[in-house]
Amino acid sequence: MSSERLPPHDIDAEEAVIGSLLIDGTAIFKITTLLPDTDYFYHEQNQWLYGVCLALYQRPEPAAINQITVAQELDRQGKLEACGGAAYLSHLVSIVPTPLDIEHYAQIVYRLAISRRLIAAARQIEAIGYGADPDVDASLNKAEDVLFRLRHGQSPRDFIHVRQVLDKYFEIPPSPEVEGYVEPITRVLSSFAGLDELLGGFQRSDLVIVGGRPSMGKTSLVLNIARNAAMRQGACVALFSLEMARDPLVWRLLSGESGVNLSRIRLGLHNEEEEKRIMNAIGLLSEAPIYVDDSPQLRVVEMRSKARRLYFERGIDLIVVDYMQLMQGDGRMESRVHEVSYISRSLKALARELNVSVLAVSQLSRASEFRASHAPQLSDLRESGSIEQDADVVVFVNRDELHYPTREAWEAAGHAGEEYPPPAQIIVAKHRNGPIGQISLRFVPRTTTFENISSEEPSLL
Repeated sequence: MSSERLPPHDIDAEEAVIGSLLIDGTAIFKITTLLPDTDYFYHEQNQWLYGVCLALYQRPEPAAINQITVAQELDRQGKLEACGGAAYLSHLVSIVPTPLDIEHYAQIVYRLAISRRLIAAARQIEAIGYGADPDVDASLNKAEDVLFRLRHGQSPRDFIHVRQVLDKYFEIPPSPEVEGYVEPITRVLSSFAGLDELLGGFQRSDLVIVGGRPSMGKTSLVLNIARNAAMRQGACVALFSLEMARDPLVWRLLSGESGVNLSRIRLGLHNEEEEKRIMNAIGLLSEAPIYVDDSPQLRVVEMRSKARRLYFERGIDLIVVDYMQLMQGDGRMESRVHEVSYISRSLKALARELNVSVLAVSQLSRASEFRASHAPQLSDLRESGSIEQDADVVVFVNRDELHYPTREAWEAAGHAGEEYPPPAQIIVAKHRNGPIGQISLRFVPRTTTFENISSEEPSLL
């Protein structure tokens, strides 16, 4: 006698769900979110029956769901007799005391389906273990993939009708007047007015590249954006700092929030009034949902694993990577160009997988230094053309004061009478879903922060 146990299932609950739909077909809208496909049912006949109900519901002009329409559709598919015929449909109707409890029955079906998937996931992880891959991190990442797909119901994508995408625009959102209501963050705002106007905020699933030559303020800009998003919008930020250790990074955040000179914070030379501002800023930043990882040599597989873990525990709205050329690919690559291309593709895949904005800092080549305007271009993105290809948005930071370190040099370059030091240029050189353009921000060296220029509006390119 075989000792193998049957997977968890409850035929009575499955039949009660189908029977409830045959009595009251309109009840299907209550359970489609919980049971979006037929795989949640264990019994094959019930899979076919639920599939027919879904098909009737998802038609461009939804058809009524009842014994007659379900029987007709099964007969058209040649499955009516295999499902037990009209007699089985009558049986399903007869065993349901009331269709009002359909959500309770669906919960049972859902719970047991997840249990079966958990068993299947355990077998997949077991196979990974027996594979004895010499790359332990790769094995752990594969195992996490299995559990991630299970937790989030991910499966290979297939064609869907455009109506399914459009339907969400007609959903009625919860009322802000409801107690405990928290407005969902659909896009992350930088709080730099011109940039937010140009981009509409950083959109979920987008890869945003922030590029510039050394000392232009790339890190300062992304830290400003991260702090603004967390402090003003409540966005959860995962910050991977490969170049800067956590202490100096937090000092920058503290200087920006308190307005106290960064060097005075770093050296502990602040006075009593500044100390009050620092303590107040510490209290505010301590409550901000900002999570910092300062691993200096981070592989793609490790970053993906850490981001997913934080996503499970806290939810993430924005991932910041400073900077991508310091990341390492997984395994041997033919060249550094191939490695950076792999990193770029992986960051874009992570943005889509977690449905978050990924803001990655990138170094630029020296080409811009030999141009008269010194303005960076997309071709300056260092080591890989795929960065430009994979990115949804590319933003460049350029500060002319670094090219013209004195007022005399600035005026000699044809800018007599203009403001000095000139404002920083924030150039949106690529915007997959909108216009490109340029805005100006004022850079404050003592706090290494950028500030809005009140009258500045984006100029389209």
